[in-house]
Amino acid sequence: MAAPKKQKSTKPGLQNLDKLSTVLDDVVGGLSGKALDSSEVQRVRGRLEEIARNLAAASEKLDPTRRPTSVFDPSNPALVGRFIALTMIAQNRAPLSKLERFYGAGVYAIYYVGSFQAYRAIANQEHPIYVGKADPADDKARDAIQQGTKLWDRLNEHRKSISKAPNLNLDDFECRFLVVASGWQKAAEEYLIKLFRPIWNSEVKLVYGIGKHGDSATTRVNKRSPWDTLHPGREWAAGSLADQKPISLIETELKKHFVEAKPYKSLKDIFSRFMSEMRQLPAVPKSRGRTTK
Repeated sequence: MAAPKKQKSTKPGLQNLDKLSTVLDDVVGGLSGKALDSSEVQRVRGRLEEIARNLAAASEKLDPTRRPTSVFDPSNPALVGRFIALTMIAQNRAPLSKLERFYGAGVYAIYYVGSFQAYRAIANQEHPIYVGKADPADDKARDAIQQGTKLWDRLNEHRKSISKAPNLNLDDFECRFLVVASGWQKAAEEYLIKLFRPIWNSEVKLVYGIGKHGDSATTRVNKRSPWDTLHPGREWAAGSLADQKPISLIETELKKHFVEAKPYKSLKDIFSRFMSEMRQLPAVPKSRGRTTK
């Protein structure tokens, strides 16, 4: 049986909707069976997802009843992670060089307060250069002692890496950290990365590599990470044959990043962002004055 023909609309707006449907069918039909490489697939999917978001927004505008952007769900791990991240940000900053050994696992942030030229946009700001998590020694640990000293150990690893870089001064780094109940550190880290897009985090794809624990150049042909290229000093990285990125490219990418993701200068800015994300509906405009009969 032949498929029923679509009835054409007479109103201009609905006619354009019919055209849109036809174009979408043509796009899907034209791409079906085509051998696309990974970059082409990613580009097509990204464009279709953008169009889908625009269509969803257009659909909402046609609904006379306002819709909340989300439903508050206290059991959502991402929501809990957001509150944990905010609590970590509320902690006092401490010099990274003077941390004493302590129990606990959780999340942390490292801040830069020095004069390294490539980092001047975030120096002395409330914007971390790196955020991370430390998993407990035992996933079922019920207190900080059972978790071990994992959070301190992780910060101490970063401290050792930074101290080996001749163009960095360990005294120019500060940190915040929060001991967290076992199992919740991952959700908090994910929110922190999304919020700050810290330049040393591998997910941001800029100056990644501080978290690497060592590669043997004699057994593996590894290129130096951008972090080790910008901050040479770790012995195992010096044995690599080439850089993943030249310094000029790293510096160019950093300048572009700071324009696109403007650093947070104050805690007030961060909390304002957090509050805006929690709102379900836009604010109702305030009346300028009361009317009297």
